[in-house]
Amino acid sequence: MRSLWPWTTRIARSSGEGVELLQEHRDSLIDELWLDHDLGGDDSILPVVTLLEEAAFNGRPFRIGTVYVHSANPIGAETVVRSLTRWNYQVRRVTL
Repeated sequence: MRSLWPWTTRIARSSGEGVELLQEHRDSLIDELWLDHDLGGDDSILPVVTLLEEAAFNGRPFRIGTVYVHSANPIGAETVVRSLTRWNYQVRRVTL
């Protein structure tokens, strides 16, 4: 097992927590952002994607090295990839 030090990993288990975390780190460089489309129940990552899109639309995109999209939902994952790529975020689709 490899230590994540000196990096900090934060986990959000809902879209609301994800939005909150991004807003908390608004002015920080985020090396990697991992997104899963389906978050359980009726929740999805789309509110987080909307926040990222709106930031880019307003000329102040989040500073993210790479956004990794992983999901068992291929259509949902592709929607996230297309949406964020359109706003010039560096996005990679990952199959786990």
